[in-house]
Amino acid sequence: MPSFPPTFADEIIALPAHAQFEAFLDEHRAALNACLDGLTEEQARRSLVASRTTLLGLVKHATFVEKVWFDEAVTGRSRAEIGIPETSEESFVLDDDDTIASAQRAHREACEASRRATSSLGLDDILRGHRRGPLPLRWVYLHVLRELAQHCGHADILREQLLDR
Repeated sequence: MPSFPPTFADEIIALPAHAQFEAFLDEHRAALNACLDGLTEEQARRSLVASRTTLLGLVKHATFVEKVWFDEAVTGRSRAEIGIPETSEESFVLDDDDTIASAQRAHREACEASRRATSSLGLDDILRGHRRGPLPLRWVYLHVLRELAQHCGHADILREQLLDR
């Protein structure tokens, strides 16, 4: 019998759309966070592609994504106020003090903050704080889900390369 993701469960299918979006986001958030599980610090930092993409960098970038779309876009606070890089590319840069534990913790905390920030919002509520301009929460959910899904795929390939050597 095939193994289906948790979002295939009847109780998720029966939920209102807002809760379904959160369930799908949480599924991808957890998968990306778990890409670091069982790795050494060296493996997590190892560069296997020409870009700055590493497994540790992907999780660090995912934290940036959460803060851009669910802090900046919701609250209107600047990236400087939030304490995140100005550009997406910079969010992949690893500092000496970035570790698996610190990246996973920061990511989990950012996801929790994202859930709190959107808990009272409706899918058609307009978020006005992003540089792109006003956007409905529904679009933001879809955008973040797309980005997380892409990065989960990147993480799967990088992990396979690391662990198959």
